[in-house]
Amino acid sequence: MAGWNADTAAGPLGPGTVTLVEGTSFCISLPNGDIQADHPHGLFFQDTRVLSEWRLTVNGQRLEPLTAQVPEPHRAVFAARVTRAEGYADSPLVVERIRELGFGIAEHITVHNHSTEPVECRVMVEASADFADVFEVKEARVQRQWSGSRHVHATGLSISAEWQQVRKSVVVSSDAATAAPEGLHATVTIPPRGCWSATLEVRPEDSNRPGEPRPDQGGLSPSDRRRQEWVARIPILRMGNHGIERTLRRSYDDLGALRIEDPAHPERVVVAAGAPWFMTLFGRDSLWASEMAMPVDPSLALGTLKTLAGRQGTRVDPVTEEEPGKILHEVRLDVSSNLALGGKSTYYGSVDATPLFVVVLGSVSRWGFAKETIAELLPHADRALEWIRDYGDRDGDGFVEYQRLNPEGLINQGWKDSWDGINFADGTPAEPPIALCEVQAYVYDAYMARAWMAYDAGDAPLASDLARRAADLKARFNEQFWMPDRGYYAIALDGKKRQVDACASNMGHCLWVGLVDDDKAPKVVERLMSPEMFSGWGVRTLATDMGAYNPASYHNGSVWPHDNAVIAAGLMRYGFIDEAQRIATSLFEAADYSGGRLPELFCGFSRDKYGEPVPYPTACSPQAWAATTPIQLITSLMRYDAHVSRGGFWMDPHLPPSFGDLHITNAPLAGGRMTIDITESVPEVRGLPEGMMFHQGHRPWLAELVEQAGRMNNGTAGILRARK
Repeated sequence: MAGWNADTAAGPLGPGTVTLVEGTSFCISLPNGDIQADHPHGLFFQDTRVLSEWRLTVNGQRLEPLTAQVPEPHRAVFAARVTRAEGYADSPLVVERIRELGFGIAEHITVHNHSTEPVECRVMVEASADFADVFEVKEARVQRQWSGSRHVHATGLSISAEWQQVRKSVVVSSDAATAAPEGLHATVTIPPRGCWSATLEVRPEDSNRPGEPRPDQGGLSPSDRRRQEWVARIPILRMGNHGIERTLRRSYDDLGALRIEDPAHPERVVVAAGAPWFMTLFGRDSLWASEMAMPVDPSLALGTLKTLAGRQGTRVDPVTEEEPGKILHEVRLDVSSNLALGGKSTYYGSVDATPLFVVVLGSVSRWGFAKETIAELLPHADRALEWIRDYGDRDGDGFVEYQRLNPEGLINQGWKDSWDGINFADGTPAEPPIALCEVQAYVYDAYMARAWMAYDAGDAPLASDLARRAADLKARFNEQFWMPDRGYYAIALDGKKRQVDACASNMGHCLWVGLVDDDKAPKVVERLMSPEMFSGWGVRTLATDMGAYNPASYHNGSVWPHDNAVIAAGLMRYGFIDEAQRIATSLFEAADYSGGRLPELFCGFSRDKYGEPVPYPTACSPQAWAATTPIQLITSLMRYDAHVSRGGFWMDPHLPPSFGDLHITNAPLAGGRMTIDITESVPEVRGLPEGMMFHQGHRPWLAELVEQAGRMNNGTAGILRARK
């Protein structure tokens, strides 16, 4: 996952950094709670740093961190002690900071005096705002100079600035401290064994947004209410393995915190890509996350589809790489973010978001939304397929390729979008146009998904044509990407149609959609699970015997949880249950080393070499793909799926014994809520909506349904012998 300026890597946040996230806001601070402008820290709202300095001192002394805990993604508790000027080790003054993120931050500060004597304290909080763009902070290149002013008034301190007719401001206030030009201060005498408290608020002023509601009569803040509403709508689970249960609950919390709204349509809730630098809508990331979260909240996928449809490409623009029918790569919400996106707020440099849009629409159509809702999105799906035909397949060879349209765009435009992410076995970078193997899989799946929707709507000719395209693509793919002497698929075809022969994880995505011929699947699985590919924590992005392998790289040997979740789903599809269980078990064990939260990625060092996963220094956490990975792993092992128009809910669980029994309530399906019990892999389902029936087994693949419908409608038996 990368922004447009991906060739400039993000610097590390620093050891012990605490990140909070809530909607489009996020806050990054030191472990004592302070925010320093010379670090990639701050309070960010809609891609703008509205607080760049937030430093608490007592009697001029800094705070020494003791602990920092994050009970919820939007709340942190810091404990620190005040250092002593005279050099004594112990201090009687301990400071507690409880910070809550929402539309700004609210921070409750308590200074405890643990001595037997009263202590006079001057408490000072210095506050500054540079209103830097998120890209400027991320890449340590804050250069714009805003003309700013500070104004102390009855309710606090206002910090305002203007740059090229763009005006921003933030208000800092407190119930027990006095505002001054440099921030807030209070001079108090704290009695022996006593304490002093104050509540501080930092609120960005947004002329287009009304003030955020205050806590209700029950004391719930807006962020707490939002979380409470989220918890009420998602499944409740209990699991015999409490470590896995903790990881799944953490996934639910992170997914809830990563939800953001389309500013033009607040009723459309989508999933942001990840904190700290990607708290916005990414086409590929948001589609993948909503697909994987379908059993938890199908409405996230619908909101994502509607939001992306509203920004679907309509013209050719080399600067943003927009093309008619293309689905965006990234959109930034704040006007000053245009600096990072070539003067535009939206960038379209992604080759896979467009077919994935159709794939996710196909999934949404199976999960029970009204036919009218699906019908509204079908024209956008058809425009996406037109892009595949007219722009994606640049040379008419039947494969979708990419090549950036301007020198500032992403060099690589699949999910491995770092500049060096696609290589030959000897480490030589592939030259564009590049046709990635997994992109062909998504295109194949898009054809199948749209074919079934066409049959479902009674359009048999369109369905037959799409089914034919899918079958042709599968045959060409297995002929031109397969390397019989290697026993695996090429990661890509380069600009000269040569097989890019590196052994990479991408081919696992082809298992997920059923693009792999049955006779080739065992060899693919053998390679994916080989010591060169499987680290002990998961499947590496690149095998250790490849020229570009680097276990501490972004895409050339690291382990990505979402990548492994897709591979595990593909393994289950082809009947490789033991291998899928091995991947799932390893990832859940990895999560135990990070408090139950899987990061965006971790290094690819062997489990035999280091006894725990080695963190990747700049990994996003929480991150949408990683947050939905545990959900995908469990539902894949459950073979959990639905097809509401066919009146069916399917399950055939194969949970490892170490996972224990599973109990789920409040699981959404077709407007209703059901209860699921799995005891020793034996399922029981209660509360199915009217007209729905439980089937033990796998959901019929779309290819099977399309073939059956073809026979019934126009005798096209034999068009497909593929799976999905």
